[in-house]
Parts: sequence; structure tokens; C-alpha cells
Amino acid sequence: AMSIGERTPIALLDQAASARMAIGEALTNIAAARIDKLSDIVFSANWMAPAGHPGEDAGLYDAVKTVGMDICPKLGITIPVGKDSMSMKSVWHDKGEDKSVTAPLSLIISAFARVQDVRLTLTPQINMDQGDSELLLIDLGRGRNRLGGSALAQVYKKLGAESPDLDDTDTFKSFFQVIQELNINGKLLAYHDRSDGGLFACLLEMAFAGHCGLEVNLGNICVSKNELIPALFNEELGAVIQIRTQDHDSVMAYIAEMGMESMTHVIAHPMAQDAIDFKYNDTLVLNHSRTNYHRKWSETSYQMQKLRDNPICALSEYDSLLNVGDPGLHVEVGFDIKEDICAPYINTQAKPSIAILREQGVNGHTEMAAAFERAGFSTRDVHMSDIIEGGLSLNAFKGIVACGGFSYGDVLGAGEGWAKSILFNDNARAEFEHFFKREDTFGLGVCNGCQMMSNLHEIIPGTAHWPHFVKNQSDQFEARTVMVEVVESPSIFFSGMEGSQIPIAVAHGEGQTEFRLGGSAQQALQQKRVTMRYVSNDGIATETYPLNPNGSALGVTGLCNDDGRFTIMMPHPERVFRSVQNTWLSQHEMEESAWLRMFRNARKWLAVQE
Repeated sequence: AMSIGERTPIALLDQAASARMAIGEALTNIAAARIDKLSDIVFSANWMAPAGHPGEDAGLYDAVKTVGMDICPKLGITIPVGKDSMSMKSVWHDKGEDKSVTAPLSLIISAFARVQDVRLTLTPQINMDQGDSELLLIDLGRGRNRLGGSALAQVYKKLGAESPDLDDTDTFKSFFQVIQELNINGKLLAYHDRSDGGLFACLLEMAFAGHCGLEVNLGNICVSKNELIPALFNEELGAVIQIRTQDHDSVMAYIAEMGMESMTHVIAHPMAQDAIDFKYNDTLVLNHSRTNYHRKWSETSYQMQKLRDNPICALSEYDSLLNVGDPGLHVEVGFDIKEDICAPYINTQAKPSIAILREQGVNGHTEMAAAFERAGFSTRDVHMSDIIEGGLSLNAFKGIVACGGFSYGDVLGAGEGWAKSILFNDNARAEFEHFFKREDTFGLGVCNGCQMMSNLHEIIPGTAHWPHFVKNQSDQFEARTVMVEVVESPSIFFSGMEGSQIPIAVAHGEGQTEFRLGGSAQQALQQKRVTMRYVSNDGIATETYPLNPNGSALGVTGLCNDDGRFTIMMPHPERVFRSVQNTWLSQHEMEESAWLRMFRNARKWLAVQE
């Protein structure tokens, strides 16, 4: 697990406190992962300062001293690596006047730790499937509510008088242990550290992720109404956790045992309604719909995206927040995900060999090999130079897989360039053409590999309907998790999966289909040569961004050849064939995900052929 902490604005008030808070932020962030003990975490420290500027050298000394001689030794954490930039001041002469810009001292802490069980990683997503629940605020600031250097202060162009701080390392160690122990024992449903924007932003972000409402009672942390603003917007260290209401007594008993009862408060209760109400005891002090808050929260990003990307796509994504009834990502399949369909056919000693093709810059080969290995294949890493130079023949393989991930640095037309390295090389063309014409072989192309194979259509039988893939409609590289539907086709990879709707990873800059003259998405669908299409969270084929991340007509994003042996697709099933790879899931009840079936389908097809 990795996290980052930085508290640069605080350095304008207190350089040493800024460094301590950077460490605190990195640790409250990474605490969401299942880490055995605090001392398992190591830091990389990136120091930046305007050396020589009045007061900055002394401030840097204080900050380095508190980190290296005090906080880290007390926490038992080492800093084996780091970096420094001591020239954070720019001076120039303009129209007879000397000018300068000076950056404040900055410590960027990167935290790293080995995770004991990735399935126990907590997220800010409020879980609405566990019955009655409540949100607890663990306030490591102990009610001090110091606003110095906060986002609120910056909005009003103020600095503030007093900055938050990591005041007590022993309490902090207890906090880390509390989170880990409660996580191990299944008591935590969600977790979010308090950071930029304070408790207000923390609670809203949890509601956005959980697609739910909240009833917040500030009377539990404020003695008077005068404390409401500091309580909501201070950026003291701390976290908000979601627990089941039935677990309240046992959770609070353990927190009290660790000496943290006085700083732990019930702060909110999740609601199914689209409303977020902030109350002071029985008085409503602030309320809006979650949708309204989410639109405000996203507006700055939208305004930047509108200038940078396709403005139509930017507006489409921004307006998607208005869909209050969006059911979100889901899995709907008509087969048993746990069933190993290969088992009746496979001799455990028989593992057919397939080539995992790689070109310069391709980086998806390892996970692709892992998926096929899990399905009973023996995989071999084959670089294109092996084939082009004649050092390796495809005759030894039953299958080939062209992988994705930045071939040729992901320049425009990278997949097409990969294809031309085959088409314009006599030896490589002969090898691939012979392989495609054999009746006992299969092939898969994903992402860059999809682009590559689509440009080999002239030597792959039954692919006249395959499209060309061009720049995304958004004008940007798209890396998302989206819903797709498996469409009825002869593809060997999707046998028995027809009608299934499953989330999948996408990561591409050129994924929009462009059909050749005489062809169309509608025609490919009618001929049952489409294997996969983007759908909305309601299960309807879509061209709407970002549900359809590249703008392909009718949502088409995967196709096969006429006999189904060769399949191309833009999404990455190899990145999500295990349950734990699907980070949108809050629970991982199985090892496999639904996508492992397509790799097992290929193994079953080979077994039947044999």
C-alpha cells in the first residue's frame, strides 16, 4: 500500500508542525489498508525549501529535526530514501524592478507498507447493505479545531493564527492499532481520514461514494453554535469510520480500553434519501441534497475538463451526477462464477502452450499470462523481435494473445504500427498468416493488441467486418471501470456468458470504433459478430460518456471473426479476473471474478478440439 501526505500551507505558520502533519496525513491515509504494525511502514521524504531566504534555513532545520530526531523514532518508522530541492525561489528583473516568488517549505511524505490481506482494505464508500449503521469521528485534535492553513482559511484569503499538529505520538499509535484491530475483527464498514476540507468534506465524500444521504449531529462535538464552523472545517488529524449500530457498545468498549473514548463521537447516521442534513442537536443548521453538494464538489473539475477535453463529454459526465437513481456498478450473470468448466476435460499434466505477445512498451503481459495460467495454460513471453528475426515459430503454440499497455510509448496509431511490423516483414507475415489459417488455433487482442489485430484483418479469415480504432471522443486517455454486456456471438471466449453484465477496466486513448466502407456497428450486431458492448448502470447499450468511455457507435467494444476463434476488445478482462482486483467491491466472498470464465472458455474449447 502507498499513500502521500503533505501540509505545505501550514509551513507559513509553523514549519515543524507542517512536517509533523505531513507524516500524520500519510499515516491516517494508509491506515485504511490492513498493515500488521506501524513499524512496517517506511517513508520516502521529499524536502523542498527556498534555501537562503530569511528564516527558511532555520525553519528547515526545525522541520528536519522534528522528523528525524523526534516523530519518526517515536513512531518506530524509518526513512531509507528521500530527495531534496533547495532552490524553491525564483528571482527575475522586469522593467527595472527586481521581482521574486518564494515557495514555502514543503515536505512530501510517501508511505509504503506490506499489506497482510488486500481484501481487508477499507474505502470511504458508506455500506448501505449492513442494516442500521452510524459514523464515528475519531478526533486526534481533541477538540482544538485549529484552522490555520486550512482550505477554509485559504478561501477567505487568510492564513489563520494557529495550525493543527500531531501533538501526541502515543495517542497516534493507539489510533493506528484501533483501526487495525477493528478492521481485523470485521467491525469497520468504511473509513475516511480527515484531511483537506476537514470533517465537512470528509462526510460529503463518504456520502458521494456510498450514494446515500446523511443525518449529521454536530451537537455531539460542539458545546455551542459558535463552534460549528471550526468543527466542520478544521483539518486536524483524525478519521471517520462506519460501524453497525449493533456493534456500537463493543467498538466503544475497545476504544475506551485504548484511552480514546473522549475523542470519539457518533457524528452521523446514513440515510437512503438524497439529503444531507447538518443539525446542532435538534436545530437544522445546513441542508441540501447530496446531488447538489456533489455538483458543487465537482464543478471546478468540470470547468477545467471543459477547457481541456471535449466540452460535450465534460458536460455529459458532470450532468450524470443528476441521476439520483443510478444503481451503480453491478454483476449480473447467468452462470456459476465458481464453476471450473475445464475440470472434466483437463489432464492436470496437459497445459497447452500459448504465446503472450509483446512489443516495445507493452506492459500488460504479466497479468495476461496470470489469467491464462489460472485457466490451465502454459504461457510463454514472446517478444515480436523473436518472430521478426526468425528465432521463434508460432507453430509451437495453440493460441496467441496480443497485450495492451503503451506499445511504442502509446503514440497515436501505436497498434497500427505494431501491425505493420508484421505485414511489412516477410518472415513475420508468413508466421502469422499460417497461424491464423490453422483450424486448431485461437487468438485474443486487448487494447493495443486489439488495435494491432484489427489492422491484421487482411490475413485473419472472417474479419472483413472488423473496425479501425481511432481517438476517443473525449480527446483524452480514459482509465475507468465501466459496465459492459456480453453479446451473443460465436466467440470461443464468451460461450455461455451471453447476456451477462459485468464491470471491467478500460485504459486507452484510441478505442472509438470506425467501421470501414460498407460496414457499421448495426450490421456487425445483426451478424452476431459483436462480443461486447458498453451499457449504462441500468443495463442499456449506451453511447453516453463516460459510461461509454470512447464514443463507439451502439457501445460496441469487442468483436470476433466469423468462426469465433479470434476475438478483439478494448477493455482489459485480464486486469479483473480475480475478485480482489475489482476495487469497487466492498466484499470479496470469492477468489474468482466473472471474467475468469472467458479464459476458462478458451481452455475448454481447446480440450474439446483435442
